Amino acid sequence: MNKTIIININGTVFHIEEDAYEVLKGYMSDVKRHFINSADSLEITTDIENRIAEMFNELLAHESRQVIIEQDVNIIIGQMGTVADFEKSEQETEESFTDTYYIGATRRLFRDPDDHLLGGVCAGIAKYFDINPVWIRLAFVLIIFAAGSGIILYLLLWAIIPKAVTRADRMAMRGEKRDLEGFRRNFEQEVAGVRDNFSNFKHEARPFIYKARDFTGDFAHHLGNFFGGAAKFLLKFIGVLILMTCFGFLVFFVVAFVALLSVGYFTPFHELPYEILKHHHANYIFVAGFVVAVIPIVCIIVLVFKGIFNVGSINRSTGASALVIWLCAVGVFVFNIVGIVSEFKSHASVVETVALKPVKNNTYYLKLNDLKYFTAQDSARLDIKSLSPNIKVADDDDNDFQSFKHRNIRLDIETSDSDQPALVESYHARGPFYEAALANARDIKYGFAQQDTVLRFDQRYYGKTDELWHDEEIDLTLKLPKNAKVVIDQNIGRIANFNINECIETNKMDPNKVSSATFVMTGNGMQCKVDTLVVDTIIRKHLPVDSSKIKVK
Repeated sequence: MNKTIIININGTVFHIEEDAYEVLKGYMSDVKRHFINSADSLEITTDIENRIAEMFNELLAHESRQVIIEQDVNIIIGQMGTVADFEKSEQETEESFTDTYYIGATRRLFRDPDDHLLGGVCAGIAKYFDINPVWIRLAFVLIIFAAGSGIILYLLLWAIIPKAVTRADRMAMRGEKRDLEGFRRNFEQEVAGVRDNFSNFKHEARPFIYKARDFTGDFAHHLGNFFGGAAKFLLKFIGVLILMTCFGFLVFFVVAFVALLSVGYFTPFHELPYEILKHHHANYIFVAGFVVAVIPIVCIIVLVFKGIFNVGSINRSTGASALVIWLCAVGVFVFNIVGIVSEFKSHASVVETVALKPVKNNTYYLKLNDLKYFTAQDSARLDIKSLSPNIKVADDDDNDFQSFKHRNIRLDIETSDSDQPALVESYHARGPFYEAALANARDIKYGFAQQDTVLRFDQRYYGKTDELWHDEEIDLTLKLPKNAKVVIDQNIGRIANFNINECIETNKMDPNKVSSATFVMTGNGMQCKVDTLVVDTIIRKHLPVDSSKIKVK
């Protein structure tokens, strides 16, 4: 059982054991004796007592106790520092009193009454984050001009954030340790500040013109710092955008490279002539193209990291190796592309005229052949002869590897100079030299057949098995006698050099329900045959009431 007494520390009442009180009393006596010769001794000792009272409250609240014991007093003295240790530190050199003494001290948010334009909110926030107050003030100005809410935010913070009244509050605001050493250093800083104010009195008393000059210089300096910081931020933002773009391209090329090597096709590159590439070491071209595209992207990524974020670097040997690899890849890529281009150096053509049989009623039906053509080798390999005569193999191979074989077929219809119908077939091809181009043109196989009044055209041509494409083209010119009637199937539109749907629309027919259009050969060429009954109905519908007198021939 210990005796307790009640003490008052600057307005705060505590219950303390008698032994603890004696220790605390002796400690405070030593503190007052040490600062008795200071001009501001009463304020310093009051601030120290307030700090001790604050620490007692925190200790009692943490341990849920009501009475201060001797152990508590010793803990507080250990944190504040003894006067003996304090006097010993004063005798050491100034190098021991660097700002590192304050590293790790906890900062508290207060309004700064010493550095304020209005309420000290901006200066207090700057002290809390240890930055220049001008940045916080500029941020509030920008918020005011941007949305006008900066004034309301400033007033709210002015009302919420407490003002740093005591020395202990100002020390907590700056993150200084609130022990004996901290109070002494703070006091010395205030004394030094007073000396600076006296030394700057002459400067403050100068004429207004000099003050305006200095203010303009300071404003320009801070404005330059602001724009410099903004430029650095913008530069890093642009760097992030460049990195995101480069990483996107890198992923794209990696996916394309894997797809081309595995399946030999990549949908975004559907315009590539895969039929040509497969005859010229396609994998070499894909690997070389991948290296040519990826190495610059990787170099840009590394340079952006180094130049903007100061992370990573490329030494001279690595850069030289990457350059050599890139140049080799460019060489391989260019060599293969030049080899492909050389296959199309010369051009040759072969023209053949096929006489057609005249038909009764002078009416011809043009249709697209939907049966697949097989060479003798393919027929033997697939054992086509074993199929039933009623089984037909349809030619519906419209993949991208074969699409150019029907895109390069063009069919025109002209009026013949005689009564003899004929089909003029012009075959065109390219090669590394004229003889090879001529041989390629002769090797073109195209299927055409006449079955009485029906003329059937294949939708693609054929060449030698597994032969390189040499830009083969076929121009078909069907010459029919004058006044001949031509019924053209819609599917012919795949190779036709004329528009069939226009004739269907002229007769006001539904293209989804009509499969053909009828034309008549005239002296000026092929003309759409118009249904006079349909046109007469349309004219009567849109003309005045007496339009019945109008006749359509």
